[in-house]
Amino acid sequence: MLVLLAGIFVVHIATVIMLFVSTIANVWVVSDIGKASVGLWKNCTEGNCDGALSYANEDALKAVQAFMILSIIFSVISLVVFVFQLFTMEKGNRFFLSGATMLVCWLCIMVGVSIYTNHYAGGQDTQYPKSHHGYSFILTWICFCFSFIIGILYLVLRKK
Repeated sequence: MLVLLAGIFVVHIATVIMLFVSTIANVWVVSDIGKASVGLWKNCTEGNCDGALSYANEDALKAVQAFMILSIIFSVISLVVFVFQLFTMEKGNRFFLSGATMLVCWLCIMVGVSIYTNHYAGGQDTQYPKSHHGYSFILTWICFCFSFIIGILYLVLRKK
């Protein structure tokens, strides 16, 4: 049981780190033509990330930014609650609060990435019509899977 809890804790920390990286990094869409990429915050060309996004004022991008920030907040809250419950909860109880907050994190990731996929992932609304997905976009989908698995495991596990 201790090994399982430690494994879940490590995966949860990895998920938080990957969420930070995927939200901060400007590599959501990468151009096939030159060395350019687009993130949630900036447009990077030839290693220079000073360019503002041409569609920065669109509501869809602001929603993606908001949901990704919320997912980080809920993931950190879930981790803190899990550690708190681990040391204060009575034996035999389940980690309901940790699981619920992690599933809210999962929901925020799902909404944010779905909006981004619908509006920008194909390159149709970005400056780069010939492009592919960057590592930030892929990391976010990995975090989506991990957060769902962690949330369900928190709901199922009992403290022994």
